[in-house]
Amino acid sequence: ETNTETLVMLRRCRCLLLPHHVAPRPPLPPFSLEDAQKKVQMAEDAWNTRNPEIVVKAYSEDCTWRNRAEFFQGHEAIKEFLMRKWDREQDYKLKKFYFAHTANRIAVTFAYEYHDDSGNWFRAYGNELWTFNEKGLMTDRNASINDVRISPDQRQIS
Repeated sequence: ETNTETLVMLRRCRCLLLPHHVAPRPPLPPFSLEDAQKKVQMAEDAWNTRNPEIVVKAYSEDCTWRNRAEFFQGHEAIKEFLMRKWDREQDYKLKKFYFAHTANRIAVTFAYEYHDDSGNWFRAYGNELWTFNEKGLMTDRNASINDVRISPDQRQIS
């Protein structure tokens, strides 16, 4: 009887790890304008924590990314990328802006500011295209980003 209970428990645990058992992350597609705007704000809030463990929760396990000239896929690659990014981009602060959406896609523009380890400040401008699955997890993130060097007194994002 103990072996049967153990097997049942192991099956339940294993099932919780399968992609089809991932908890939904509302709002879910199809997106209304309000839903899309909420997703944008949720992303901004998560990224401003600068915590890869929090940020990665918005993405499917097999999410594909293009960030500038880097291409990668999956949670571990996303977390590694974010750790490198925020090690290099210090005092990072981001603002995202809703641009457009369809049933399961959202387009945003954004700006963020940071300084490097030498104290040089930058503002980055960009566009992102996001695609979501039925669980509300992002399956594709495509980001184009350009940096402009700024002086500390030119900072706009706080």
